[in-house]
Amino acid sequence: MMTSFGEDLRKFLLMGIGAVAVTAEKSKEVVDELVKKGELTVEQGKVLNEELKRNIKDKIKDNVTVNVVKAEPTADAVVENLDKMSKEDIEAIKAKLAEMEKAEEQHGEAENAAE
Repeated sequence: MMTSFGEDLRKFLLMGIGAVAVTAEKSKEVVDELVKKGELTVEQGKVLNEELKRNIKDKIKDNVTVNVVKAEPTADAVVENLDKMSKEDIEAIKAKLAEMEKAEEQHGEAENAAE
């Protein structure tokens, strides 16, 4: 099975989201620790946690732009990756090629009959 650029991009985005989640979790732990030590009230801690979440969301929204361009695979790319495909994938390709050949033959016969 071949790994597509889209799949790699998805993994990259999930890693970024994971990093943000870890940062948010660590920030929450710091705020909770300050509340526990009495340096912040519980209410101040809740407000600060909400503000941190909102700031992180705003930063992501302001700084992350995702443009996905789906490139059509070339024949060379398909041939190059055949050895990475499952038997089912190869059979699906064979079936599609046979279907296309049959449609092409029927189209050719229809043109010959029209002449």
